[in-house]
Amino acid sequence: MPTSEPDRVPGHQAARLAVVDPATGEIFDEAPDQRPDDVDAVVDRAHRAWHGWRADPAARTTALQAAADAVEAADDDLARLLTREQGKPLAESYAEVARTAARLRYFADLTPRTRRITDGRPVHSEIRWRPLGPVAAIVPWNFPLQLAAAKFAPALAAGNTMVLKPSPFTPLATRLLGSVLATALPDDVLTVVTGREPLGARLASHPGFRHVTFTGSVPTGRAVAEASAASLARVTLELGGNDAAVLLDDVEVDRIADRLFWAAFRNCGQVCMAVKRVYVPARLHAEVVEALAQRAKTVAVGSGLDAETRLGPVNNAPQLARVEQVTKQALADGARAAAGGHRLDGPGYFFAPTILTSVPPSSPVVTEEQFGPVLPVLPYRSLDEAVDAANGTGFGLGGSVWATDLDRAEAVADRLECGTAWINHHGELSLAQPFAGVKNSGVGVAGGPWGLYGNLRPFVVHRPQEA
Repeated sequence: MPTSEPDRVPGHQAARLAVVDPATGEIFDEAPDQRPDDVDAVVDRAHRAWHGWRADPAARTTALQAAADAVEAADDDLARLLTREQGKPLAESYAEVARTAARLRYFADLTPRTRRITDGRPVHSEIRWRPLGPVAAIVPWNFPLQLAAAKFAPALAAGNTMVLKPSPFTPLATRLLGSVLATALPDDVLTVVTGREPLGARLASHPGFRHVTFTGSVPTGRAVAEASAASLARVTLELGGNDAAVLLDDVEVDRIADRLFWAAFRNCGQVCMAVKRVYVPARLHAEVVEALAQRAKTVAVGSGLDAETRLGPVNNAPQLARVEQVTKQALADGARAAAGGHRLDGPGYFFAPTILTSVPPSSPVVTEEQFGPVLPVLPYRSLDEAVDAANGTGFGLGGSVWATDLDRAEAVADRLECGTAWINHHGELSLAQPFAGVKNSGVGVAGGPWGLYGNLRPFVVHRPQEA
């Protein structure tokens, strides 16, 4: 009972999608490059599977718990393949696999709550919850398994079926995950399709989906929303961020420097909710730059399969070019690289961990999402100036405040225009909490009960009260 589409589709020779190891820049495997016209049959099977899957909540719970067990049993194969195609250190890949299993367990035990409405009328009104139907999910290459699970775990727990498309840069671990989940899930409840565009566009526009969920760039998110509007499908969009870290004047730099560095550079900076800008009181600016630069210069960079590696490569050639471009632009605008600032010699997509100072606030590395191992550190004269700058982009995913006085830090955090604000750390999320952005960072809510209800619709039953 496969949950990944077969390599060949009847009637034509299946095209192939080359997969590159970002640590070497060389092709090491391939995946099916499926066509948009293959989607109709996949959606039809997902719709037929939905009728049985939605009917038995207890069976769904058992299946999802078994799916979590299967993921944990396959963690070695999944983690190593994930590192090979994505580039992250192996320890981070194991953590991603573990998070995938944990998310399945969390949603397996989460059920919607039926609620009675009492409004004074002689009617018994009850709100129940029904699944939406087949769901399309499109996920990016930075956390292929974790972000896939963030979509399929609540959708399946709610009683929906799903067709899942990973990035063409990272199709392999997701296909393997689909095969692993096939040992626990009924046929066609979760199907993985792989391929280049316009495969994703066809998923977004297909009238057979009742919910389209996407994680990626703002322009593509807008295109997904436009495509799904024709069928009035529900849309959930997580569109990245340009998270700011604001350091207050009582911060102890030596105590927070490691946490701040990794809040920016985990997964080579390829995290939607990574710190991407740092605002520092002018009198502490040089100290913060030096602390971060020292870590950037000494961190072990290399293949994710090397046990010594702490920072892997950028995932793909287009993203490496993007990181190079915004860094060169910042340097041309007058910025100075206190560490890094250049691509590393040798094979693979490696960029030196970079700390930028003297960066013009209008530089794209500040105003846009660089999504790589580059961090601008900007001084400020007044706290109002820092808060205004932190809020001064079109993004609003996350932000953080770093200080010794936690009450004061919380008051500043409350002024940030974002979905989540952290104090003295950044980017940590519980499975039980909502995850959402404001402004261009997205539409809809993932995580916790909110993620479950985002895959359900209310159904109200009225009946007369008994005499």
